[in-house]
Order: sequence, then structure tokens, then C-alpha cells
Amino acid sequence: MSTPLPWGDTQPPWTIGQVKHLGSVTLGKMLQTKDTGHDVLAPYMRAANVQPDGVLALDDVKEMWFSPCELDDLTLRQGDVVVVEGGQGGFGRAAYVGEDLDGWGFQNSINRIRSNAGNDGRFLAYYLIALRATGFIRRYCNIVSMPHLTAEKLAAIPLPLPSGPEQRAIADHLDRETTEIGSLIAALERFVGRLQERRQAVIDHAFLELSNSRIRLRRFIQFLTSGSRGWGDYYADEGDVFVRIGNLPRQSLQLGGEIQRVDLPPHVREGQRTRLRENDLLFSITAYIGSVAVVGPGWVDAYVSQHVALCRLDLSRLDPRFVGYFMLGTEGQDQLLQGAVGGTKVQLALDDIRGLRIPVLTLQEQRRIAAHLDRETAKIDTLIAKTRRHIELAKERRSALIAAAVTGQTEMPKGT
Repeated sequence: MSTPLPWGDTQPPWTIGQVKHLGSVTLGKMLQTKDTGHDVLAPYMRAANVQPDGVLALDDVKEMWFSPCELDDLTLRQGDVVVVEGGQGGFGRAAYVGEDLDGWGFQNSINRIRSNAGNDGRFLAYYLIALRATGFIRRYCNIVSMPHLTAEKLAAIPLPLPSGPEQRAIADHLDRETTEIGSLIAALERFVGRLQERRQAVIDHAFLELSNSRIRLRRFIQFLTSGSRGWGDYYADEGDVFVRIGNLPRQSLQLGGEIQRVDLPPHVREGQRTRLRENDLLFSITAYIGSVAVVGPGWVDAYVSQHVALCRLDLSRLDPRFVGYFMLGTEGQDQLLQGAVGGTKVQLALDDIRGLRIPVLTLQEQRRIAAHLDRETAKIDTLIAKTRRHIELAKERRSALIAAAVTGQTEMPKGT
């Protein structure tokens, strides 16, 4: 009895088998940091090197010790397929090895598939990429805690078994088509980059001709605090909104992202101290230093985490959007980054927020500049959003193209 494929009965009359029928699966070596006497220090492939959509990123290379025998067994050759074995974000990611990686090995976060004679590793890599996009790999691993696509599970994944020439024809077709789509995506991403640069230039220009006079933010602060620890104990599906560091944007002032809620028991009173009001100014103080946001109506009464500083200004003297835009500008970013200290964990203290220096302007002039930047950045943000949507559509097109080809739904051009 053949194993059913996740796409149902849409395949041509190919034999249905398993990954192990196309090649042998080998798990890599556990990380070894010390020489046992006769070992070889060599670069190795790890999960971080296998990126989404079949991309191998080999710029960030680490080394570990292998015995000569291990290094001989754990080679990486052109035609191999590497598949991430574990981890919440990456398990099941697959990529084709397009050239011999002489002297390399691979860690036990990687499974290597070495194709049998006559088979094409590119077809197998494309199939696994398409399969992961369907959600099949996540279901197949039957996740309880940390997911793992073991060598045994990988070897048993069902797949169609076209002939070697058919595999090559499919892979050649997908190489051409996905390269073209990839070039389009790269061009669109470069355009997004230029728009972001333009946005930064618009903000910087608004402050370029202002007086060099600066005044400490502390003179306008009515209240400044950060959240407490332990909020994770109160995470819930319903309750009050909880602003985490990921809700602060990197280039705009508008809070966003996935909403987390907390359900506080009656005895927890301290949380009232960190409830947000409209026009509060928020700073990231532990990660993504430089992120700033102004609280809008939809986030009123939310709480903040210990990674976020809540700054309540004297609104009769200072416009929070003006301050926010200034902090997003080059001068403001420089102040935030220069104030950040730490070794493995960079952070800002509340005194660093108090010590920020801002331009001296009338409230009317502050509001004029903020309104101007609202209009100009909104235009650019609309273009960025449209371009990113085109990128997502191109990625969806690429996924659909791969899935159709590896399941036999695409007629190969004659002569391939």
C-alpha cells in the first residue's frame, strides 16, 4: 500500500515512495569544542546556515573539532541536500548544496541527504521546500515540546518518484523560473531599502536647519518608568493589552505587531503604575535600541514590559510626536545608541532617557514639524506597504510554482 502524499491524488502515475528511496540520510556530529589529541579543526554547517526558500548562507562560518574519520564521513558535496533537524523556527528547512565544500563537516542540527546514482538532489530539495510550505512537516513531527525532524522521520517522508531524467527536467525548469522570480524579489527589496533611506532623509531634513540649541528632556518629563518583571505569569487569551518590545516599530511612531494580553489577579496592584495614556512616549531600552513610539487611542490602558520605558511629557510644552520624530532622526538615534551600555545585553537606563537632548522650539512649531512628517512619511509608508505586498505575492507565486512542478501538475517544456 503506497503512502499518501500531502497534496492528495493530483500526481501523475509516478511511483510513490519515501525520501530514503532517492538517497541516504545522515545526521551530523554533536558540537565538539576540544581536541582529543588527533582531531582536525574544520568549518561546519549548522542550522543558521540553512535559510528559508532553499538559501544557503555561508558567510557566518564556525569551526569545531572532527576526527579524520568523522570528517571523511560528514563531507558536503555538490548534489547533497541539507535539512534542518530541530528548532522552533527552522526545523525542516532544506537547501541544495551547489558546490563541493571541501574540508567542511556538519553539526547534528543538520541532516544530509546524499542522492543515489541517477537521482537529482535539486528535485528533492525543491520537493522538501514545497512540502514544508504546506505545513506538513510541522504536523508530521507531531510536536510536543522542541520539534525535531529526525533522520528516521526525514527518510520516511512520502514523495513521488519520477525518473532521473524527469527529476532533472523539473529541477532545470524550476532553476530558471525561480531565478527569475528571485531577481524580481531582490529588485523589490532594494526598492524598499531606497524608500526607507528616503524616509530617513525626510526626517533628517526636517531638523537639519533648526538651531543648535538643545535642552535636556528631563525638564519636560512628568513621569518616567519601565515595566516590572514577571508579566509572563499572567499571559492569557483575554484581558488587558500588554506592550512588548516587539510592538515598538523600528522606523515609525505607531505601535503595532502581534497583541499579547494579560489577565491580572485582583491582588496585583503595581501594574496600574505602567498603564498607558494617549500621547505617552515609549522607548525600547534593552533590545532594538532606537525604537520609539507614541501611544495612540487604540493602546490606551495597555501595560508595558520591563524592556520598555514609559515617558509621560508635559503636553503644554512639548509635543510627543515631535520628540518621537527627532529621536528617529540621525541625531536622536546617535544619542540613543551612544547611551546604550552593556556586554552581552545592551540597554538604556532611565537616566539616559532623561538626559536626551532635544531642539528648543515653540509648541506651535513642534506641531507644524510633526504634522509635516506625518504627511510625508505616510506617503512613503504607503509605497513601502504596497511594495512589500508585491514581494509576498512573488513569494507565493514561487511556492505555487514549485509545488505544481514537483507534484507533476506542470507540463515540462518540450526539449527539457
